[in-house]
Amino acid sequence: MSSKIAIIGSGPTGIYTLKGLVGKAEPLSITIFESEADPGKGTPYHPDLNDQAMLSNIASIELPPVCETLSDWLRRQPDEELQRFGIERALIADREFYPRVVLGEFLFSQFSQLIEIGKANGHSIDVRASHRVRDIELRQKDIRLSVSAPDGTTEEFAFDHVVMATGHDFPETTEVKPGYYMSPWPAPALKKIGPCRVGILGTSLSGIDALITVATAHGSFLLDEQGVLQYHPMAETDGLHVTMMSRKGVLPEADFYCEIPYRPLQFCTEAAIETLIATRRHDLLDAVFELFKAELLFCDPEYASRIGLSFLTVETIAKAYFNDRETTPPFQWAARNLAEAEANKKAKYTVEWRYAILRMHEVIALAIPHLDEKDLERFHKYFKTVFVDDYATVPHASIQRLLALYRAGKLDIQALGNESEIDNESVERGAVVRAQGNTYTFDAFIDATGQHTLSARDIPFPTLKQQGVMRKATTSAVPSLVDGEGALVRTGGVDLDEKFRPIFQDNLTNRLYCGSIAFLLHKLPFVQGITSARDIGSVVSKAILETNAQLQLSAA
Repeated sequence: MSSKIAIIGSGPTGIYTLKGLVGKAEPLSITIFESEADPGKGTPYHPDLNDQAMLSNIASIELPPVCETLSDWLRRQPDEELQRFGIERALIADREFYPRVVLGEFLFSQFSQLIEIGKANGHSIDVRASHRVRDIELRQKDIRLSVSAPDGTTEEFAFDHVVMATGHDFPETTEVKPGYYMSPWPAPALKKIGPCRVGILGTSLSGIDALITVATAHGSFLLDEQGVLQYHPMAETDGLHVTMMSRKGVLPEADFYCEIPYRPLQFCTEAAIETLIATRRHDLLDAVFELFKAELLFCDPEYASRIGLSFLTVETIAKAYFNDRETTPPFQWAARNLAEAEANKKAKYTVEWRYAILRMHEVIALAIPHLDEKDLERFHKYFKTVFVDDYATVPHASIQRLLALYRAGKLDIQALGNESEIDNESVERGAVVRAQGNTYTFDAFIDATGQHTLSARDIPFPTLKQQGVMRKATTSAVPSLVDGEGALVRTGGVDLDEKFRPIFQDNLTNRLYCGSIAFLLHKLPFVQGITSARDIGSVVSKAILETNAQLQLSAA
C-alpha cells in the first residue's frame, strides 16, 4: 500500500518538496492542499497578491532550477506572453531581475511539470485548490487533517506524512483600520490609497514594493531623452508624498556583480565552523566572529583597514559597516552606489568585501542553532543585520525608481532611531509616528517590515497546539558551575530536529515536517528566499523517502 503524504501549501517550499518525491521510487499517494484558487505560485509571487510593478530580487542564475531555469523558461515563451510580462526577448539574461508575478508564472509551470513527471513515474497526485487546512492532530500511526473545502464543508483526512510548507504568514485582511495596513500584501489593497501623505515602515525591498505600488497608482515611470528614468505624476495628485522609515534610515544597496558559483572560502569554512561547534561551548559567537574577521581581512585588506576591522567586535561591526551610509544623505548614497554597481556589472568586477560577506552568511548560519541564549540575542541584535543587508540587495531598477520619485518631490527617508512610537489609535485614519522628538502624521500607513518570527504559541492548528508537541525552541545554556549541567533555555521559534520534525517525547508519530518559514527564522535567520525553500524541500523529501524505505525493510 503506497505511503500517503500531504503537502500543505504549493509555493516554493511545497514545490521543491514535491520535486524530491516524484522521482522513480515506490509509488506514493501525494495530496497538495492550497488555500488559493490557483496553486503553484506562492504568496510572494501570486498575481492576486502582487502588483505588476513589484520586482523580485533573485535572478535566474541564483534561482535553483526545478525542471528548467527561469531564463530557459522565458526564452521558450511565445512573444505575446513576453509582451504580457513586459519583457523584451533580446534582454532575457541569467542575471536580470523580473517582476514577482513572472516568477509566479514560472513556478506554476514547474509545478505543473512536476505533477506530470510524478504521474508518469507511477505516483498518485491530487491537487486540492481552495482547500484550507484548519487543524492538525498527531496520532500514534498517522496524522489527521481537518480541511475546509470550497463549498464551506469540512473534510477529514489521514496521512502517513504531513509537510507544513505554508511559507510566509501574512494577514488575510491587511487594512486593519482605515488607512492602516499591516502588510504590503495583497498589493491591490494599496492601490486604493489616494494622493495623500503616506508612511511606509521599512526601507528594504518590501518597503520599496509598497512604495512603487502606491506610486504607479498615481503616475508612471518613463525614460527621458537622456535615458534617465523619471516619475510623471497624474493630474490632481499633488498631495501624494511618501516617507519611508526605518531605524537607521538607510536604503538597501543595488545588486552587486559577483562570481557564481561561489569561490571557496579560506578561513570561515564549514569545517572550521563545525570544529568550533564541537569545541567552543562558552564563547562560540566570538570564535565565529574571529573567523569572519580573518576571512574579510584575507579577501579585502583595504576594506578591513578602512573600517578598523581588527578593533571591531560582534557589538560594533554593524556600526562600522553602515557608517558611510548613515553619514551620507540617503539618495546621494543611492545614486553613487547605483552608478558603481552598474559599472561593476558591465565590467564583471567583483567587490571582494561584499562577496566575502555574502559567501560567509550561509556558513555562519550553521552555528546559530548552537548558540546559548546570550549569544543568540547578541547575534540577532548586532551581527545579523550585516549579513541581511549584504544579501538583501535590490534590483537596479528599484533604485532607479526611488531616485525618480525623489527627483519628483514625492519621496523622502526618515531615520527613527532606536526609540519610536507608532500610534493608530488617536487618529481616524493612518497613523502618527513619534521619534527623536518629532511627530509625523500620515493619512495612510503601511507596515512593510516583512515576515516576523513566529513561535509555538502562534501555531494556527488548535489540536496540534493543545497537544503541545510544537514547543518553543531551546538551546543549552552555559553549564552551571554547581552541577556542570547546561539548563535548557527557551529561545523562540519551534523546537525541530535536523529533518524539520518537532521534538517531543509523546507516543505519537514523528512524521510531521515544519517547513513554514515564519517558525524557522529565530534559529535559521537567513532561511527566507527560494534557495532556502529548495534546501528545506530537499531535506524533507529525503527524510520521507528514507523513512518509507526503512519501514519497507522492516516489514520484509
